[in-house]
Amino acid sequence: MKDNWQARLIMRLWQVLSQRTPHSLWRLASRFEPFYSLIGVRERRITRMNLRQAFPKVSDEARRQQIHDSLRHSIATMMELGFAWQGDPDEVEKSIVEVHGRELLDEARAEGRGVIVLAPHFGNWEILNFWLSSHFPFTAMYEPPKISALDPVIRSGRERMGAQLVPTTSRGVAALLKALKRSEAIGILPDQVPDWGSGEFADFFGHPAYTATLLPRLVSRTNARVVTGVAKRREDRKGFDIHFLKADERVYAQEDEALSARGVNASVEAAIALDPMQYQWEYKRYRRTPGQRENAPGWRTRRFYKQGRAGKKL
Repeated sequence: MKDNWQARLIMRLWQVLSQRTPHSLWRLASRFEPFYSLIGVRERRITRMNLRQAFPKVSDEARRQQIHDSLRHSIATMMELGFAWQGDPDEVEKSIVEVHGRELLDEARAEGRGVIVLAPHFGNWEILNFWLSSHFPFTAMYEPPKISALDPVIRSGRERMGAQLVPTTSRGVAALLKALKRSEAIGILPDQVPDWGSGEFADFFGHPAYTATLLPRLVSRTNARVVTGVAKRREDRKGFDIHFLKADERVYAQEDEALSARGVNASVEAAIALDPMQYQWEYKRYRRTPGQRENAPGWRTRRFYKQGRAGKKL
């Protein structure tokens, strides 16, 4: 009952916000951020810890500003979901002002190669999905939300421009392989923490992060090109620029999954450098740590992310 009530509220909110422009949504996010900073204790704490890890030499004053900026972008992303999924397609397309690096995709397909797009949680990845599925045959993995009543809305929004969603199972991996062999594009979330046994620890901003190893397996069987793709908010916050960047060459290390994982993280770091505060720093990227026992998930994670509670409040 509670989930149904929450789902109706969220769906109604998305419907209302779908009529707004990205600029007006950014203004709403800016107004809501001070309140969210007060009630979002967990998100603020994790953001602070991750930013300390990534930018250890930043002053306290600059760190406070980083936290506010990061949370503002995260709120904007959530508010933009209705626009990306339910907004008028012409208006969504117009909001994408510039596309950088499209030739990386065009050249690969002209050579008969598929393209693997590493799409980190940066800017608005749903806008990236909209553009990719509007211009290329595009396949991506999809895991239903915890609130099951939201599934039809999310699935419809992501598929409305032609994207094919496949499950996060062996059947989904098989579908990705088939798409690549057809010289199509697929999307992978490179910064999502995988299940035990599906990743390797690799450096991410100076700290080991458990990173999925699906990529080298796909590359070894398809000769696909790998690029990083993001939809970055423009400085005037009135729209987005799509950026496709060459992936770090280490992602092609097919015989060394740990080296490939480091290449994945380096590729994500290069994308984050476009505008660091547009990355979703409140995600527990370091939830798994080397030496952590598989039968006791989270025990070191809790220790790592609670370090900020005893430290100075920012």
